[in-house]
Amino acid sequence: MNLPDDSFERLAWARGARIVAGVDEVGRGPLAGPVTAAAVVLDPGNVPEGLNDSKQLTGKRREALAARIMAQSHWSVAHVEVADIDRLNIYHASHLAMCRAVAGLLHVPCHVLVDGNRVPKDLGRPAEAIIKGDARSISIAAASILAKVLRDRIMVDLAQQHPGYGWDVNAGYPTPAHKQALLDLGVTPHHRRSFRPIHNILCKDGSASV
Repeated sequence: MNLPDDSFERLAWARGARIVAGVDEVGRGPLAGPVTAAAVVLDPGNVPEGLNDSKQLTGKRREALAARIMAQSHWSVAHVEVADIDRLNIYHASHLAMCRAVAGLLHVPCHVLVDGNRVPKDLGRPAEAIIKGDARSISIAAASILAKVLRDRIMVDLAQQHPGYGWDVNAGYPTPAHKQALLDLGVTPHHRRSFRPIHNILCKDGSASV
């Protein structure tokens, strides 16, 4: 299996960029909780070993790498909550989270590597979109790990406040158990009302609002 490398970072450095950040988001697909983005500027001389797309790592490995990323890198994490997801739609909300994460970096990046096929229009920095970037760029891989770990922690906390939905296990994604809990327990304030399964339940209950 090929691991992400620093080829995109090296190309940016060769063009004169001194500070290169990777940015990624997690949480587009869940029915509940925020969408989270992380931006990471790695130290070229102190890169954590084993960086990879967060989806390819175990939870224990993600946690260990996240601790090293936070200790050895410049980083920023941003969340966009459910109300804004419903107001903007998930595509624009995820781009807003990315923009906030980049804006939160202590050192302004000269160039940003963005996971996906489009650069958020309000990013405000020179950037390039890299399809499957979390599996190709070490900076984006680091951002994917950090975003995943910190969003999962939020969902564990929310699971304690709203037991029964399994958010500590499913992170808000539409698993069969989560969807059954919606039918049994109803919709919480942390569910995304603009998402079809939630909207359909609210319409059936007569409680959907425009």
